[in-house]
Amino acid sequence: MRWIALAVATCLLGCSTPLPVSGFAGMPPAFDPVRFFTGHVRSWGVIEDRSGQPTSPVVTDCTGEADGPDGLHMTQRLTIGTDAPVTREWRMRRTGPGRFEATANDMVGTAIGEASGRAFHWQWTLALSPGNSLKDVTMDQWWYLLDDGSMLNRTTIRKLGYIAAEVSEHFAPVR
Repeated sequence: MRWIALAVATCLLGCSTPLPVSGFAGMPPAFDPVRFFTGHVRSWGVIEDRSGQPTSPVVTDCTGEADGPDGLHMTQRLTIGTDAPVTREWRMRRTGPGRFEATANDMVGTAIGEASGRAFHWQWTLALSPGNSLKDVTMDQWWYLLDDGSMLNRTTIRKLGYIAAEVSEHFAPVR
């Protein structure tokens, strides 16, 4: 009988609907990723495999500068484990209230994001091997602004719809 109850509970949890970014409306302070990444920002985090086991540390060093009144050009130096650093060039802009879009040198297409309250959500495709779409992965990112002005990033990396890895990362402005 216990197994039946556990199976039913598991099924019900699997059917739950994730909170949309609009569910964070009214939770100040408002998160603006263009403003957050203007200046010098660093992060430290960890990549976890599909079973949740840590596999590699991840460190970034970001330098962003305003690109017009609603835009940002950011250079992100990304180091995963002991691999050589990779440089990602971002261009982000505010397209409306709580709406953003971005491109990067290793991104396929354009990322569209939405901010509400202290949360930001977007999905984008990372070209792990440019020109070979079979190696592309989807990045599903949730960013949460914390009370101290830093940000928590939670990324789910999917390949062909299946979770390949996840990233937990803390970003903080360098003061």
